[in-house]
Amino acid sequence: MTALSSLLDSGERRTFDVSPVLHLIGLLMIAVGSLMTLPLLVDIFAGNSDWVAFALSSPLCIFIGLLFRRASPEDLARGMSVRQSFLLTPLAWLTAVTFGALPFFMTDFGETSGNITNAFFESMSGLTTTGATVVTNLDSAPPGFLLWRALLQWVGGIGIIATAIAVLPALGIGGMQLFRTESSDRSEKVMPRVRHIASAVGSVYIVLTALAAIAYWLAAMAPFDAIVHALTTVATGGFSTSDRSFGAWSDNGIQWIAILFMLSGSVPFVLYVRLIAGDRKSLWDTQVKTFLGFLAVTIVCATLYLFLSGRFGLWDALRLSAFNIVSVVTTTGYATTDYTLWGGAAVGVFFGLAFVGGCTGSTTGGIKIFRFEVLWKLLQSHFRSLLYPRGVFPRSYAGRPLGEDVAVSVIVFFAIFFVCYSMVTIALMAMGLDFLTSASGAVSALANVGPGLGDQIGPAGNFSGLPAAAKWLLSFSMLLGRLELFTVLMLFLPSFWKK
Repeated sequence: MTALSSLLDSGERRTFDVSPVLHLIGLLMIAVGSLMTLPLLVDIFAGNSDWVAFALSSPLCIFIGLLFRRASPEDLARGMSVRQSFLLTPLAWLTAVTFGALPFFMTDFGETSGNITNAFFESMSGLTTTGATVVTNLDSAPPGFLLWRALLQWVGGIGIIATAIAVLPALGIGGMQLFRTESSDRSEKVMPRVRHIASAVGSVYIVLTALAAIAYWLAAMAPFDAIVHALTTVATGGFSTSDRSFGAWSDNGIQWIAILFMLSGSVPFVLYVRLIAGDRKSLWDTQVKTFLGFLAVTIVCATLYLFLSGRFGLWDALRLSAFNIVSVVTTTGYATTDYTLWGGAAVGVFFGLAFVGGCTGSTTGGIKIFRFEVLWKLLQSHFRSLLYPRGVFPRSYAGRPLGEDVAVSVIVFFAIFFVCYSMVTIALMAMGLDFLTSASGAVSALANVGPGLGDQIGPAGNFSGLPAAAKWLLSFSMLLGRLELFTVLMLFLPSFWKK
């Protein structure tokens, strides 16, 4: 995060040279290869033969990373151009996904073994913290396999925080320029330098993960399960060690612990930094208030619906509503039950919730709460101008003027998101999938939610039975949604590659 922030803040215009991009990707590959030693050691300790997959993948990843790192490192001192930044972001994620898929492909377990499509899908779903899976029989999976899935999500979680804080505001994507001062403006006394912000955010991320693991363990979850779920809960990723997800743990308050830490991952991590710096009111941010208020109203309505319908008692209705709604809105993707069996109204509600997402600067996916807030303010301003044509109605967000550039960026983001969503849905239907599977699969990928709706990809199913072409399309959609659309789509413009 520090390197990216300093490079983007330099503001220097450079010719389109890919050497700095390759150098930074090389560093990323070395980090990914080094991380593979953890599941390698776990499999060796457990006496599982799948350690070989990690033993082969790790040095290969590190070796190629060292080759890339030799690409003109001295050029980094001069900063990066906007085009280089646009190229670096998706290429770095795509490279990490590709090499992260190697252990899945080389393993002897499950649907990813020897299957390029499934291995790439699982890796993409992991690193983008989507949580959609093609793997069955997770309860009997090798520990290294399960740990690697969780580590990919954990790295993807901190990766998207870094991207949201250091890259997207500088590129002005989807209204993210509204948060530029929070990441790069030295006048705001959050921390004296960006590297301190990066260090503090990383420390908070690690501490929250450790606290989640301890809480799960104290609530009687097995130590290994506690670690894996802590990694995927704070990252709002959703990979589990059981095919039943959190339906396998209903006692000792484990599901309430998961709710707490899913919410902790949905808050802008810069606010944690401000809290550490002494700002006690930092967590009561505009986004956070709207986000928690929206969740509270939705959970109360769902609880009353389940209770009055006679399906569950009041306490179980509250627990099931709270867990599954928080899981979907935070785009974590855990499930405790098949909520599609709660009736047509529930299916419609969960379908709509999949679009929402959490706060910007968090680990969540989705459209993000702040964009809905901005859109509402724009609608208010427009209606007032219709009533009072000569009136002047200043727009603001969180006490700051809401510039025209932010307003246009948000509107364009909504438009592009739903155009992409429609195209992916139609493409999936053209592959032979029914409408519910196609529509929910498209939003689950673009919003990085995880499970879709229906019998095939719903909370009680998985994505293993989809056609290979559908899995590749959904994999691309996961990357597209995770990087806020424009970072990826820019690479398809012919003008991007012209000097």
